[in-house]
Amino acid sequence: MLLPPVFGPLQSELGISTAQSGLALGLVGFVVVALQLPFGYLSDAYSRRAVLAISLTVGAVGAALTATAQSYPWLLAAATVTGVGIAGHHPAHYPMLSAATEPSARGRAYSIHGFTGALGFAAPPAVVGVVSSAAVPGDWRAAIALLAVLGGLYAIGCLWLVVTRLPRSVTHAPGSRSGAPREKRRPLRTLPRRALAGVRSTLSATAIVLLTLLWFLVSMVVWGIQAYTAPLLTDGYGVDASTANLLVSAMLVVGAVAILGGGWLTDRYGPRNTVLGGLAGVTVVAVVLASAVLPIVLALAVTLVFAATIKAARPALSTLGDALSTRDDLGKNFGLLTIGISGGGAVAPPVFGALSEATSIRTVFWAMAAIGVVAFAFTFVVLAIGDASVAHASDATDG
Repeated sequence: MLLPPVFGPLQSELGISTAQSGLALGLVGFVVVALQLPFGYLSDAYSRRAVLAISLTVGAVGAALTATAQSYPWLLAAATVTGVGIAGHHPAHYPMLSAATEPSARGRAYSIHGFTGALGFAAPPAVVGVVSSAAVPGDWRAAIALLAVLGGLYAIGCLWLVVTRLPRSVTHAPGSRSGAPREKRRPLRTLPRRALAGVRSTLSATAIVLLTLLWFLVSMVVWGIQAYTAPLLTDGYGVDASTANLLVSAMLVVGAVAILGGGWLTDRYGPRNTVLGGLAGVTVVAVVLASAVLPIVLALAVTLVFAATIKAARPALSTLGDALSTRDDLGKNFGLLTIGISGGGAVAPPVFGALSEATSIRTVFWAMAAIGVVAFAFTFVVLAIGDASVAHASDATDG
């Protein structure tokens, strides 16, 4: 969310097109996806703390480079650095959260992570708006520079706390090579081969691969909700554009709060029931909205429910990823799951866009309902394979 709020002045000052600015944003996403598994390997094999340090510091540098961009190649370089800064967060965050939390409270831990992440996505537009309205010289550059400074200060404070307050059992995976005796360390030249072997091991974990596909489907639905609810209300229900956009903003707020509620539901009723409940809810609401059977007032109320049902399932999906992982592969596994999230967000725009142009906006919601049904059924497959995998791992350990 660093670039979209400043696309207008950025394009004007650097003399670039909308397509070029979109390419820069796409480059960020590409780098994030490409580095998930490598960072996951480093997190598991060496140090979660080191991966977190790389992300926090490089991310702040990426923002600073963006604020000082003087040309399009410079902007692309800044986008690449920013992508590196983003990429390591999930492979570091999730394993540390898991290690620092009792199993009975992990749903709530992941919900806090998701809630604060939602606040983070909302921060750049707000900062840009405040700084621009204050007529600070440099406009967008001052706004991005402020975010870079805040990121740098946070990096210093966060890493100090991690180094001084967190035990090694949280910051390093069991059996990690960081801090191992010199005679047990492997040559640096073998790192690429070992990293590739770690990636292959993750991709061979059937339950995690299937859960990644489930996250992909859920991500498509989430993207569709956020992008097409306002057009549906405008075209299908006659709601004026300002009211529709205001409702979408309210929907995002409700969705963020629902993430917190989803953590409590996960710990209380289990990730299985919470995921299934969320998918069932979003499917029913998508059908109701697509069929246009409700009056406007009820349609607006249902729209708020639309966000809550699917967002409440997010902590449960994270908890499933945790449950299907051993303690020394959390970084790689959550890296792979993040690829599923990013993939859904990348595939949904062209697919839903083409569908909307070829048919109507309502068809997009019928498609989301269909994806919800597929995801609901697919969840049982993930759970069945996952239970078998966990049982097999337990048998192998006992043996």
